Parts: sequence; C-alpha cells; structure tokens
Amino acid sequence: MTKLNSTGLTRRGLLGAFAATAITAAPTFSNAAGFLRGGGDVRRISMYSGRTGERLDTIYWIEGKYIGEAIREINLFMRDWRNGQAIQIDTRTIDIMAASHNLMDASEPYMLLSGYRSPETNAMLRSRSSGVAKNSLHMRGQAADLRLDSRSTAQMSRAAQSCAAGGVGRYRGSNFVHMDCGPVRAWSG
Repeated sequence: MTKLNSTGLTRRGLLGAFAATAITAAPTFSNAAGFLRGGGDVRRISMYSGRTGERLDTIYWIEGKYIGEAIREINLFMRDWRNGQAIQIDTRTIDIMAASHNLMDASEPYMLLSGYRSPETNAMLRSRSSGVAKNSLHMRGQAADLRLDSRSTAQMSRAAQSCAAGGVGRYRGSNFVHMDCGPVRAWSG
C-alpha cells in the first residue's frame, strides 16, 4: 500500500500521470452530469487535512475503472481523525468531489474538514451543534465537508449542485460546503 506523503503525488498517481495528459480541458457546468457518467478518462482527487497534516493527491479512476490502491488511500485519508476509524468511502461522493473540483478549474487541493465520522464522533458533534444530523451520511462514508481558499462557498456549492448527483449544503458562516451522494437536494446553514 502506498503511504500518504507530504510531497503530493502517490506512486499510483505518478504511474497514472501520463494518462492525465489525455484530458485537454476541464468540463464545463453544462456537461457535469456527463462527466460523472464517464465523460472523463481520468479522475483525480487532491486534498489536505489541517487536522493531521496529511496530503493526498491521487488518480483514482482510469478509463472506466477505479484503482483499488488509490481508493484505499482515500478511505484512510478521509477517516475519523478523532479516533482513527476508517470505512469504505462511497465512490459516488469521491466522484462528486472530483467533478466539482474540475468544474471550478481549481488548482489548490480541497481542505477536508470532515469525511467519515464514527457514530461516537457524530453524537459528540450533535450534542454541541444543532446542525449535525442524527443519521448523518458522514457515518456511512457518503459525505464530505470541504473548503477551498481560492473559491467562495457559493462557487463551490454551484459546482457541486451542477452535478445533480447528491446533497449540497452551503455553510457560508463556517466557510465550507458539504457534498454527499444522497438524494439530490440543497440547503444553506
């Protein structure tokens, strides 16, 4: 298994880097749904965690196939940082995150605020905030809370909503956007 590193690309990402040259332009808002259905030959995700100091930059899908090693790295990266527990992150959520990032034509990685949450962590957060759902999709590995310094929450939420593939919550006051692969819906918090 490739370890997370502080230099950026994983070994798997480097191997797939040549395939990345096949992408000539980022998809536009008008073809976001096509991108999620397979319009792209290569899918990449780039994130960092202010909580753990870890960075992840990996190609996780090439020519219609998920790369198992890259998905395992994503699962570990998106773990509950409070207790180290990790589960399988739903690849639909990863796809929404990657498509949204491409639509914004952002070069900086996402800052991951919250990926998987254990039931214990979710209960603790729920006791402190009315904005945490009792049956949060975070507990199923189907949601992520993300931030980009170079994009507003409005820009991020518009990009995610244009994918029409899940829920999008815009939290302007806390400066993050929630993306999930649940029912298509949008809200502001």
